[in-house]
Amino acid sequence: MIAPTDFAPAMTKPIGQRGLGLRRGMISELIDYLAANPSAIDFLEIAPENWINVGGKYGAQLRGLSEQYGMTLHGLSLNIGGFSPLDEQLILSIKDFIKTHQCGLYSEHLSYCGDEGQMYDLMPIPFSEAAVNHTAERILRVQDLLGQRIAIENVSYYAAPFQEMSEADFIQSVVKKSDCELLLDVNNIYVNSINHGYNAETFLSQLPLDKVSYIHVAGHYEEAKDLRIDTHGSDVIDPVWSLLQLAYNTIGIKPTLLERDFNFPSMPELFKEIQLIEGLQNKARQSEASEANA
Repeated sequence: MIAPTDFAPAMTKPIGQRGLGLRRGMISELIDYLAANPSAIDFLEIAPENWINVGGKYGAQLRGLSEQYGMTLHGLSLNIGGFSPLDEQLILSIKDFIKTHQCGLYSEHLSYCGDEGQMYDLMPIPFSEAAVNHTAERILRVQDLLGQRIAIENVSYYAAPFQEMSEADFIQSVVKKSDCELLLDVNNIYVNSINHGYNAETFLSQLPLDKVSYIHVAGHYEEAKDLRIDTHGSDVIDPVWSLLQLAYNTIGIKPTLLERDFNFPSMPELFKEIQLIEGLQNKARQSEASEANA
């Protein structure tokens, strides 16, 4: 198995700082919008499982976008914490896809989603030492097959079965043992802080922030005052924007992607949230400059 430090740099396009999750339901309208506003974003993110071997109109549209913009991949079905054998053919297909579209990053969820079949949901991995070792070994195997590091995302969860350590310690341990990167999802931190009763800012400070490769921000659904559902189907709320600003102030500006999976607003309305990302990044830059000149 190749040590992660031996990985050659990937020949990919730089992804820039402002991104949007690409969904087929928005692609035609998005292409029209970007034709008139080509600098509105820097990169797009897709789920590779939804696009591998796609041809025809959608394949041509994707190719046109990946030639113009940076591209990142965010997997849905690798089942990184599960016990079923890794789908190594899928991983090799993703490797080819990365090369074809010069994708700058590949990430997956720190969860499991299958057991002798696809569950179509992201289930929580037990926060235990055994799960750390198991998950890290699978991440190392994925990285070995791809020849590059991947990023794992802190996920939203609604139960913590067989918990032996804190969520933050679990994430720290997996990242350290596998030498992978972290996809920081600030909405998931906020959702979990409400559902599990912890302080979001404190939790953020406990993560391996030196390993953050990029950031996700999204909206969620308020089921009750003490229950939030991670839906990606609504606008980002102010506390999540504030957490994103704190992340920038703590670790510097990282590429940041807006996720929207359904209930799509018009493109001008959707891109107002991309502009909010840009505004927070500019604010962080100004703060950094002021501190440097002080």
